[in-house]
Amino acid sequence: MDIKEIQNLIKFVARSGAAEVNLETEDFKINIKTDAAYKSENPVPQVYSMPQMAQAPMPQQAAPQAPAPTAGDAPAAPAAEDDDSKYIAIKSPMIGTFYRRPSPDKELFVNVGDDISSGSVVCIIEAMKLFNEIESEVSGKIVKILVDDQTPVEYDQPLFLVDPS
Repeated sequence: MDIKEIQNLIKFVARSGAAEVNLETEDFKINIKTDAAYKSENPVPQVYSMPQMAQAPMPQQAAPQAPAPTAGDAPAAPAAEDDDSKYIAIKSPMIGTFYRRPSPDKELFVNVGDDISSGSVVCIIEAMKLFNEIESEVSGKIVKILVDDQTPVEYDQPLFLVDPS
């Protein structure tokens, strides 16, 4: 089974709604767990907090209120939303760690403003010690990179915005 078949299997399992799938042949064994499996095993959400330095107690103060929006602010928010709607998102086909370059000493795959074609490698996602090259399914210009290098990504999370025109 090659990497494309494994990626397609992961996509299929994620869309099917199954909690867990085990596949075993003479050559390999695959165990795929989806979010549903983790939710059923651990129904209580876990909250992680960063340790903070000890601070002197502060006197109670009224919470500051956000300034009221002015007439000039109102058109800016919808305009930004409309700008992103004309772009196509390249999404993560799997859960893993996002890398913008093939190795630490190599150049970035793509930068904002780069022209890409269908089939161009745009990043790598590491999943279970396998480095998977992610290829663009669209041609166009990279407008925005939505994920920081070496950060975890989820299945179907947007990674790049591409202007197809």
